[in-house]
Amino acid sequence: MLYLASTSPRRKELLQQIGLEFECLAIDVDESVVKQESPQRYVARLSKIKADAGLELCDHLPEAIVIAADTTVVIEEQIIGKPQNLEQALIIWRSLSGKKHTVLTGVTIASHDKEHTQVVSTDVYFRELSEQEMTDYWHTGEAQDKAGGYGIQGKGTLFVEKIVGSYSNVVGLPLTETALLLRGFGVSV
Repeated sequence: MLYLASTSPRRKELLQQIGLEFECLAIDVDESVVKQESPQRYVARLSKIKADAGLELCDHLPEAIVIAADTTVVIEEQIIGKPQNLEQALIIWRSLSGKKHTVLTGVTIASHDKEHTQVVSTDVYFRELSEQEMTDYWHTGEAQDKAGGYGIQGKGTLFVEKIVGSYSNVVGLPLTETALLLRGFGVSV
Protein backbone atom coordinates (compact mmCIF):
# COMPACT_ATOMS: atom_id res chain seq x y z
CA MET A 1 0.00 0.00 0.00
CA LEU A 2 1.17 3.50 -0.88
CA TYR A 3 1.11 6.40 1.57
CA LEU A 4 1.75 10.08 0.98
CA ALA A 5 3.42 11.69 3.99
CA SER A 6 1.58 14.94 3.38
CA THR A 7 -1.87 16.47 3.44
CA SER A 8 -0.96 18.91 0.65
CA PRO A 9 -3.87 19.11 -1.76
CA ARG A 10 -1.42 19.87 -4.58
CA ARG A 11 0.67 16.73 -4.01
CA LYS A 12 -2.48 14.66 -3.63
CA GLU A 13 -3.85 15.96 -6.95
CA LEU A 14 -0.54 15.32 -8.72
CA LEU A 15 -0.41 11.69 -7.58
CA GLN A 16 -4.06 11.18 -8.52
CA GLN A 17 -3.27 12.67 -11.94
CA ILE A 18 -0.91 9.76 -12.68
CA GLY A 19 -3.39 7.16 -11.42
CA LEU A 20 -1.87 6.22 -8.08
CA GLU A 21 -4.02 4.98 -5.22
CA PHE A 22 -2.72 6.01 -1.81
CA GLU A 23 -3.64 7.27 1.61
CA CYS A 24 -2.49 10.58 3.08
CA LEU A 25 -0.65 10.72 6.39
CA ALA A 26 -0.74 13.85 8.52
CA ILE A 27 2.78 14.36 9.81
CA ASP A 28 4.39 17.23 11.67
CA VAL A 29 8.12 17.81 11.43
CA ASP A 30 10.48 20.66 12.27
CA GLU A 31 11.24 22.44 8.99
CA SER A 32 14.00 24.69 10.37
CA VAL A 33 17.10 25.16 8.27
CA VAL A 34 20.30 23.83 9.82
CA LYS A 35 23.14 26.38 10.00
CA GLN A 36 25.16 26.49 6.76
CA GLU A 37 22.89 23.91 5.13
CA SER A 38 22.66 24.14 1.34
CA PRO A 39 19.18 24.36 -0.18
CA GLN A 40 19.71 20.98 -1.90
CA ARG A 41 20.68 19.33 1.36
CA TYR A 42 17.76 21.02 3.13
CA VAL A 43 15.03 19.62 0.84
CA ALA A 44 16.67 16.18 0.77
CA ARG A 45 16.91 16.08 4.56
CA LEU A 46 13.33 17.22 5.09
CA SER A 47 11.92 14.73 2.59
CA LYS A 48 13.79 11.94 4.42
CA ILE A 49 12.53 13.13 7.81
CA LYS A 50 8.96 13.23 6.46
CA ALA A 51 9.31 9.74 4.95
CA ASP A 52 10.65 8.38 8.24
CA ALA A 53 7.77 10.00 10.14
CA GLY A 54 5.34 8.43 7.70
CA LEU A 55 6.93 5.01 8.06
CA GLU A 56 6.68 5.33 11.82
CA LEU A 57 2.91 5.75 11.45
CA CYS A 58 2.90 2.62 9.24
CA ASP A 59 5.06 0.57 11.60
CA HIS A 60 2.42 -2.17 11.74
CA LEU A 61 2.22 -2.38 7.93
CA PRO A 62 5.25 -4.31 6.60
CA GLU A 63 4.35 -3.66 2.93
CA ALA A 64 3.96 0.11 3.32
CA ILE A 65 5.70 2.40 0.84
CA VAL A 66 5.82 6.08 1.76
CA ILE A 67 6.19 9.01 -0.63
CA ALA A 68 7.47 12.22 0.96
CA ALA A 69 8.59 15.53 -0.49
CA ASP A 70 9.73 18.98 0.46
CA THR A 71 9.74 21.94 -1.93
CA THR A 72 11.47 25.27 -1.54
CA VAL A 73 12.21 28.34 -3.62
CA VAL A 74 15.82 29.47 -3.88
CA ILE A 75 17.29 32.71 -5.15
CA GLU A 76 21.05 33.27 -5.06
CA GLU A 77 21.45 30.17 -2.82
CA GLN A 78 19.04 31.63 -0.25
CA ILE A 79 16.01 29.60 0.79
CA ILE A 80 12.83 31.62 0.41
CA GLY A 81 10.18 30.50 2.86
CA LYS A 82 6.42 30.83 3.03
CA PRO A 83 5.18 34.37 3.68
CA GLN A 84 3.25 34.87 6.90
CA ASN A 85 1.80 38.25 5.95
CA LEU A 86 1.58 40.78 3.12
CA GLU A 87 4.80 42.53 4.17
CA GLN A 88 6.82 39.29 3.95
CA ALA A 89 5.15 38.38 0.65
CA LEU A 90 6.07 41.74 -0.89
CA ILE A 91 9.71 41.32 0.17
CA ILE A 92 9.77 37.87 -1.45
CA TRP A 93 8.08 38.94 -4.68
CA ARG A 94 10.27 42.02 -5.05
CA SER A 95 13.31 39.73 -4.85
CA LEU A 96 11.82 37.42 -7.52
CA SER A 97 10.47 40.15 -9.83
CA GLY A 98 12.20 40.18 -13.21
CA LYS A 99 14.60 37.44 -12.17
CA LYS A 100 15.24 33.72 -12.34
CA HIS A 101 14.79 31.61 -9.24
CA THR A 102 15.04 27.89 -8.65
CA VAL A 103 12.44 25.55 -7.24
CA LEU A 104 13.96 22.53 -5.50
CA THR A 105 12.06 19.47 -4.38
CA GLY A 106 13.52 16.62 -2.40
CA VAL A 107 11.56 13.41 -3.00
CA THR A 108 12.01 10.35 -0.81
CA ILE A 109 10.41 6.96 -1.37
CA ALA A 110 10.81 4.66 1.62
CA SER A 111 9.79 1.23 2.78
CA HIS A 112 10.80 -0.61 5.91
CA ASP A 113 13.66 -2.16 3.87
CA LYS A 114 15.06 0.70 1.79
CA GLU A 115 14.93 4.39 1.06
CA HIS A 116 15.81 6.50 -2.00
CA THR A 117 15.98 10.28 -2.26
CA GLN A 118 16.36 12.55 -5.26
CA VAL A 119 16.49 16.34 -5.54
CA VAL A 120 14.87 17.89 -8.61
CA SER A 121 15.57 21.45 -9.77
CA THR A 122 13.48 23.72 -12.00
CA ASP A 123 14.36 27.27 -13.04
CA VAL A 124 11.46 29.73 -12.99
CA TYR A 125 11.65 33.18 -14.58
CA PHE A 126 9.33 35.89 -13.24
CA ARG A 127 8.42 38.93 -15.29
CA GLU A 128 8.61 42.40 -13.71
CA LEU A 129 5.82 42.74 -11.13
CA SER A 130 4.04 45.91 -10.06
CA GLU A 131 3.30 46.69 -6.42
CA GLN A 132 -0.44 46.71 -7.18
CA GLU A 133 -0.52 43.25 -8.74
CA MET A 134 1.57 41.81 -5.91
CA THR A 135 -0.83 43.29 -3.34
CA ASP A 136 -3.84 42.10 -5.35
CA TYR A 137 -2.36 38.60 -5.55
CA TRP A 138 -1.87 38.46 -1.78
CA HIS A 139 -5.55 39.24 -1.31
CA THR A 140 -6.56 36.22 -3.44
CA GLY A 141 -5.40 34.05 -0.52
CA GLU A 142 -3.46 31.84 -2.89
CA ALA A 143 0.00 32.82 -1.64
CA GLN A 144 -0.35 31.55 1.91
CA ASP A 145 1.40 28.30 2.79
CA LYS A 146 3.37 28.15 -0.46
CA ALA A 147 7.12 28.26 -0.86
CA GLY A 148 8.01 31.56 -2.50
CA GLY A 149 4.48 32.78 -1.88
CA TYR A 150 2.96 31.71 -5.20
CA GLY A 151 1.15 28.84 -6.82
CA ILE A 152 2.07 28.25 -10.46
CA GLN A 153 -1.04 26.09 -10.85
CA GLY A 154 -3.27 29.06 -9.97
CA LYS A 155 -3.23 32.80 -10.45
CA GLY A 156 0.49 32.85 -9.64
CA THR A 157 1.10 31.57 -13.16
CA LEU A 158 0.55 35.17 -14.33
CA PHE A 159 3.90 36.09 -12.73
CA VAL A 160 5.80 33.40 -14.64
CA GLU A 161 7.47 34.26 -17.92
CA LYS A 162 8.90 30.76 -18.48
CA ILE A 163 10.18 27.68 -16.74
CA VAL A 164 13.05 25.36 -17.54
CA GLY A 165 12.48 21.91 -16.10
CA SER A 166 9.60 20.07 -14.49
CA TYR A 167 6.29 21.93 -14.16
CA SER A 168 4.99 19.44 -11.57
CA ASN A 169 8.13 20.08 -9.53
CA VAL A 170 7.11 23.73 -9.21
CA VAL A 171 3.63 22.63 -8.12
CA GLY A 172 5.22 20.48 -5.40
CA LEU A 173 6.10 16.99 -6.66
CA PRO A 174 8.17 16.11 -9.75
CA LEU A 175 6.05 13.34 -11.26
CA THR A 176 8.52 11.80 -13.71
CA GLU A 177 11.21 11.41 -11.06
CA THR A 178 8.70 10.18 -8.47
CA ALA A 179 7.39 7.54 -10.89
CA LEU A 180 10.93 6.36 -11.65
CA LEU A 181 11.77 6.15 -7.94
CA LEU A 182 8.57 4.16 -7.32
CA ARG A 183 9.61 1.61 -9.99
CA GLY A 184 12.58 0.79 -7.79
CA PHE A 185 10.03 -0.29 -5.14
CA GLY A 186 8.03 -2.43 -7.57
CA VAL A 187 5.28 0.15 -8.09
CA SER A 188 4.37 0.63 -11.74
CA VAL A 189 2.95 3.97 -12.83
